[in-house]
Amino acid sequence: MAQLEFGIDTFGDVTASPQSGETLSQAQVIRNVVAEAELADQLGINFFGIGEHHRPDFAVSSPEVILGAIAAKTKNIRLGSAVTVLSSDDPIRVFQRFSTLDAISNGRAEVILGRGSFIESFPLFGYDLNNYEELFEQKLELYSEIVNHDVVTWSGNWRPPLHNQKIFPPIEHGHLKTWIGVGGSPQSIARTVRYDMNLMLAIIGGNPERFLPYVELYRKLSAQSNKPVREIGVHSPGYIAETDTEARKQLFPSFKRIRDKIGAERGWPPATEEDFVHEIEHGSLYAGSPETVANKIVKTVKTLGLSRFQMKYSSGSNSHENMLKSIHLYATKVIPLVQKQLNHS
Repeated sequence: MAQLEFGIDTFGDVTASPQSGETLSQAQVIRNVVAEAELADQLGINFFGIGEHHRPDFAVSSPEVILGAIAAKTKNIRLGSAVTVLSSDDPIRVFQRFSTLDAISNGRAEVILGRGSFIESFPLFGYDLNNYEELFEQKLELYSEIVNHDVVTWSGNWRPPLHNQKIFPPIEHGHLKTWIGVGGSPQSIARTVRYDMNLMLAIIGGNPERFLPYVELYRKLSAQSNKPVREIGVHSPGYIAETDTEARKQLFPSFKRIRDKIGAERGWPPATEEDFVHEIEHGSLYAGSPETVANKIVKTVKTLGLSRFQMKYSSGSNSHENMLKSIHLYATKVIPLVQKQLNHS
């Protein structure tokens, strides 16, 4: 198995002060995200991702700006989105923002493209949800042309055509590393193979093993298309404390708050503590002591044949201080435990 990479992700979840319990400003949350990324770099974590949202419970609407600030303060960690909602964006501007980030970071930029699980960006930027599928397909096609060719000629339904157009700034060395975020559909897997991109599985609920058929399909379609199997990663939520009891006690209130808020928008019933425990013990929530989380990651890595595991370390109002401790435990205890187990398997 290739060397496994370890990443962490955040949406800039709006957190609370551990002293007063008051909600922090979105501006302070953004500054805290920069500090969290600095710590991750110092501890040797491979990747730091920031997701895009346009709603009050997440502070980040422009990941690339924050990633640029992080790039100037870090040395080694790779930086990218988690995800960029391509359907409501402009592929040219997406490439330009990330090629600029790549220049600032001296070649450390990545992008994860997706349709997103929230739809606020569509009305915000004037896109019709009835065109949901067509927008993503055509914009991904244009993005692929941009990353693979110095001069682009393209035409579609949603913007004027391009004729022998150069896009600036170009990537200085090689290509802009690109993943497609997949929530679980055969069509998304086929699209990832067609555009010859890396596969990032967004597993945010349920048993991770249920995604094995998608991994097998990705490998099968790649072989049928005479294309190499690119990297396969997983993005899942997690939280680490010294003990299982401590982790559950600290995480459950914020887990329930954010799950109930989103659930009310989507018609889900309120989350119970039994739901929470089930997601930890049988689902895709990597929460607990370093040993518990490491064992769970190893099982997922072996089952799906991963080259990267990314843990979304932020969860609703859980404090910045708690997240810093979780990041520290992830880097100093979980990662070495996972590497040790994989090296002896």
